[in-house]
Amino acid sequence: MSQHHTPPNQRLLPTGRIEVAPRAIASIVASTVGQSYGVVGMAPRSFREGVAQVLHQRDAHRGVDVRISDDWVEIDVYIIVGYGVRIAEVARNVQDNVRYAVERALGMPVARVNVRVQGLRD
Repeated sequence: MSQHHTPPNQRLLPTGRIEVAPRAIASIVASTVGQSYGVVGMAPRSFREGVAQVLHQRDAHRGVDVRISDDWVEIDVYIIVGYGVRIAEVARNVQDNVRYAVERALGMPVARVNVRVQGLRD
């Protein structure tokens, strides 16, 4: 008996297939992170010259890396947090918020949300 397995970002329906692109998932993540307490902004995935650059809102998806396997989705988020906040608490809140937003919006299980703090800003 052949069993077809679809990746978590796809749904097979009688009327066709729905597939959510990693870029679309990254946009949902970036929007969610931008509303999280203590986050000043998103940082690019490539950290150059030791300077944390804050991405403009229209480019915020560049601070997100989405990996999709046959059974799971893993998300890396690159952020800049404000001075004086509890970094671990902010990171934990970002993890929870991102997992909730992606699972709620897409019905897609999220295995891991890795938060990478790239810098601190006022």
